[in-house]
Order: sequence, then structure tokens, then C-alpha cells
Amino acid sequence: MLTITDLSHIYPNGVKAISNLSLTIPRGMFGLLGPNGAGKSTLMRSIATLQTPTQGAIQFGEIDVIKHPAQLRAQLGYLPQEFGVYPRVSALHLLDHFARLKGFSKPRERKEMIEGLLNQVNLWAVRKKAVASFSGGMRQRFGIAQALLGSPKLLIVDEPTAGLDPEERARFLNLLASLSDEAAIILSTHIVEDVSDLCPNMAIMAGGRIVLEGNTSDLIAGLDGKVWRKVVPRAEVAQYQSELRIIATRLFAGETVLHALSENDPGNGFSPLQQGLEELYMVTIQEDRGLLPQTS
Repeated sequence: MLTITDLSHIYPNGVKAISNLSLTIPRGMFGLLGPNGAGKSTLMRSIATLQTPTQGAIQFGEIDVIKHPAQLRAQLGYLPQEFGVYPRVSALHLLDHFARLKGFSKPRERKEMIEGLLNQVNLWAVRKKAVASFSGGMRQRFGIAQALLGSPKLLIVDEPTAGLDPEERARFLNLLASLSDEAAIILSTHIVEDVSDLCPNMAIMAGGRIVLEGNTSDLIAGLDGKVWRKVVPRAEVAQYQSELRIIATRLFAGETVLHALSENDPGNGFSPLQQGLEELYMVTIQEDRGLLPQTS
């Protein structure tokens, strides 16, 4: 289990990226959801020992991560939002290079581990091709392969599906799901569907703080009977926004669709909406920003 207590980080320019953040992450898939600029990447880098937070504590099992970062690195796999590769090095040779850097000095052990990982991420057929020539999805799968060297107990993936086409996204998420029984996996993203598809537990982060945390299904169920839908003429949107707590305005098949938050049936043609994580996310972020004041 990963336990983060009262963590803060202030950059030299005075920007406070994380503010008194506390969070507990169990084994399995854990979703960290939030808008761009919420502080997710700063938190991930702090957990991954790439930067030392200004204050607070990070504990993984018996390891004090801030005091003993090398102990965590031996159990850590990390796929950052962006990572570079050598332009003409094959996937096989580059993975071997990373394995050597991680301390795997025995050639046979290294060879068996690398071949197993390339098969696991479905890259064996292209193992001799340069990683720089891979598609976005293939490169992300290679990134997971390098993150899995040594069978880490803590795996961090930061915005892993951004820019992937639907097929590659599904393949990548299925791969992550297959690993969740053996490690604590933090999926940091701003893509709601990634968390709703994979993560039984989650947190929403905004402004460097955790603003909501818990079991994903239970949190969504908290909105039961409180989200309503209606198709309206676009000219009437402003009037509804002044009268109701509108959490989303969308176009669907050329029509304007409003989603409203209300404890009771707002009437006037609104119908119940089967809410999901997207509605929970919108409500949480807008309430945190003070954009959903109570209506009279």
C-alpha cells in the first residue's frame, strides 16, 4: 500500500503545485483523475523519486520513499507522459540497455525477462525495428515493457492513452488490467473513460489538492436520481443556466442537450439521466471552482 501524508511541493518560481495532499492507494488499479494543471504529474514525479517534495511523507509498505528513494526504485516501474528513445536502436537492444541500467547483469536472466516482456506487450514481431519508428500505441506498449522490468510492485503511468486511437487505447488498457493483481498501479489521466473502464478506486485532483476520493462505483452511485437531461433550443440555454445547476451543455445530432444537477425532478420536460463517472467528474470540478452555486 502507498500512503501519502500532508504532501506539498513549491517550485522555485513560487508555484505551489501540490498543497497538503494526503492519499492512500491500495494494490490494484487506482485512477487519479484531474484537469491539465491539477498537479498530477508533479505528484507522480514525487512518488517516483524524480523530485523531492517541499514537505510531507510518502510511504510504500515499509519504505520511507523520501528518506530511502533507492529502495523504492528497486520496486518501481514508471511510464512518464513523454519519454525519448534513441533514434536507430531496436526495441530488443533498447530494452536490454534499460535492463542493464536496472542492474540485471546476468545475460540469460536478462534475455528471458526481455523476451517475455516483448511477448507480453505484443511487440515480439517488431523487436528488431527501431522504437523511433513505432506508432504511438506501439511506443506506449514499449514504455510499459521497460516499466515492467524486474516485476515492480508499484507501477505509475502518466497520461498513457493521450493521442492513441481507439484500438490502441483498448489494447493498452487491457494490458494494464492484466497486471493489476500483482502491483499497485496508479493511472494518472484527464481522460474520464480510462478511469471508469479500469479503476475500482479513484481520486479527483484539482488545484494541487484531492477533492474527492473513494470507491469508483460508490462515488458514482452518490449521484443516483440527481442528474437530469433535456434537449432545448440553443436560444434558451442561458435561461436554464440561470435557473438550474447546469453541469454540461452538449451538442448531439445537431441538438443542444443540457445535463442538470438537482435533488428533485426539475420538471419542465427534464428526464432522469443514467449518470456515470463523467457526470461525477463535472460536478466535482465545478463545485470545487465555485461554478455550481445553490439556486433559490
